[in-house]
Amino acid sequence: MADFHIEKKILSQGYTTIAGVDEVGRGALFGPVVAACVEFSASLIQNNDSKWIEELHDSKTMSHLKREKLADLIRKHARSIGIGIADHTEIDQSNIHAASLAAMHRAVQNMTEEPDFILVDGFCIDYENCPQMGIPQGDQKSGTIAAASIIAKVYRDEMMKSLDAVYQGYSLAENKGYGTESHFTALEDLGPSPLHRQSFNLTKNKKT
Repeated sequence: MADFHIEKKILSQGYTTIAGVDEVGRGALFGPVVAACVEFSASLIQNNDSKWIEELHDSKTMSHLKREKLADLIRKHARSIGIGIADHTEIDQSNIHAASLAAMHRAVQNMTEEPDFILVDGFCIDYENCPQMGIPQGDQKSGTIAAASIIAKVYRDEMMKSLDAVYQGYSLAENKGYGTESHFTALEDLGPSPLHRQSFNLTKNKKT
């Protein structure tokens, strides 16, 4: 599981507010990429004796019910949370990597309390206001990044459930916009919706 050993080391260097940033939806065929930024207080990081903190990890590794439970606890205990979005149009106009970095930048900008150090899953982002560290597979190592991955995943999943009622036939509530066999079949039968990513290959990997 992820923990706060990286955060504690940074706090020992004199920083006081540390935020984790992560995104979800890079590999989806439909809809936006969503990023979240989560900041916990230094006291929570230093005295992480709550059982739920030990359960923080990469959001993809846990059940929907566990993600929902942890997301509620993160919202309750976080000092600040920011959400950033890059929609399908931006993804098509630039590329998924650039759009993901933009969404993470916006998530930090949308914080009500600006951190003085940022931990980012994977690559550093274009954000000059405070120092940062990019951590490969950070959602498996850093508690704050793991928390951000959970918030982003729950937020985007709720979007997909709502959009499923608008763009029917693609099973978005179930596949969350990713390229499942049924999703590729629906694309073949219905064609892409206005929110599908035209820069992605919407027929590749279809199983036969």
